[in-house]
Amino acid sequence: MRRAGGLHYPHPEPPAPGAAVEIAEGVLWLRLPLPFRPDHLNVYALDEGDGWTIVDAGLDTPACREWWQSVLAGPLAGRPVRRVVLTHHHPDHVGLAGWFQGALGAELWATRTAWLYARMLTLDVQERPPAEALDFWRGAGMEAEMLAARAEARPFNFADVVAPMPLGFRRIAQDEEIEAGGRRWRVEIGHGHAPEAALLWGVDHDVVLVGDQVLPGITPNLGVYPTEPEADPVGAWIASCRRLRALAGPEHLALPGHRLPFTGLDLRLEQLIAHQEAALAALEAFLDRPRRTSECFEALFGRRIGGAAYGLALAEAVGHLNHLHRTGAAVRWRDSGGAWLWQRREKAPDSAPGSG
Repeated sequence: MRRAGGLHYPHPEPPAPGAAVEIAEGVLWLRLPLPFRPDHLNVYALDEGDGWTIVDAGLDTPACREWWQSVLAGPLAGRPVRRVVLTHHHPDHVGLAGWFQGALGAELWATRTAWLYARMLTLDVQERPPAEALDFWRGAGMEAEMLAARAEARPFNFADVVAPMPLGFRRIAQDEEIEAGGRRWRVEIGHGHAPEAALLWGVDHDVVLVGDQVLPGITPNLGVYPTEPEADPVGAWIASCRRLRALAGPEHLALPGHRLPFTGLDLRLEQLIAHQEAALAALEAFLDRPRRTSECFEALFGRRIGGAAYGLALAEAVGHLNHLHRTGAAVRWRDSGGAWLWQRREKAPDSAPGSG
C-alpha cells in the first residue's frame, strides 16, 4: 500500500492492459487507454452473477472497441454486460454507451441531465464553429490569429468519438438506492465538472464510485463553454464537495474515473476545496488591473499554456472568473474588440463601464 498526500493507495499499480484487479469483492477495476491526457479511463465491472454492470464506457474509437472485445472475452469471462451506469456525459465516459445498448442489448442508467446532454451533443454535428462559439472565444480574449484559424476549421464534435445513442434510458436521481454487484448503492449527485454527475455511494459498505467529481493527484476541469457562457461550475463544484465532505470518512475506498483508487475521501475533499479557494484568491489578487481571460493562465495554473491544452485552460479560466463575478468580487466590461476585461471590484475605477 502506498501513501501520498495523506491518502492511501491500496493498489499502487494500475491493472495491466486488458487485465482486471478485484478492488473489492465483486468489483473489478480495469483501465481503458485513451488517446489524450489523461491517457486512461478507469472502468469498473460489478459482478451480477449471470452478467455485469459496468460503470462508464470509454470513447467510440477502433482501439477502445478492440479493448472492450478483448476484455469481454477475457476478464469478464464471456458473460454479457447487462447494464451500463454513466457517471456523467463527457465523451471519454459515454462514448460506447450507445454501442453497448444497440449492439449488445445493455440497459443504460444515467441522470436525466447526463443523458440529455450526451444525446443532444451527438446529434449536433457542426462543420464550422457557430457564431456563438466565435463570440465566446472572442470574449475570452483569444488571440485574433488563433480565432481566425478556428473559424475556418472543423471543431470537435461529440459524434466523432461517441456512438449513436438509441432512444431511451433508465433515469437515476439523488437518494435513489440501487443494487449492483451484490451491493446496495445510494445515488449522490455532484455538479461543477459536469452537470448532475452521479456518484454511487455504498449503503452498507465503504466503496464509493466517485467518477470525475473527486480525483486524486489532479483537480477536475471546471470549465465554461458556449453552451452556457454564464455558468458558475466552480461555485457548483465547491458546494457539491462540501456536501459530500459531510458524508465522507477516512475508511471510504474511492474509485475515481482517473488515477488510482484511494482511501481518505474526507481528506481529499478538504484538499480539493482548499485548492480551489486558493486559486480563486490568487486570481482575485491578479485582477489588480483590467485583465483578459487569456492573461489569467499563469495566475491560475502557474504557467503559460498553449497547444492542445489551451482550450481546456481557457474554459477553466472563464469558470473561475465567472465565479468571482457571480460572488461580487470582480467586475467586467467589454473592450473595443469585444473581449471581456476583468478587474477586482475594489480596484475597479469609478469610470469602469459596468459589470455586464
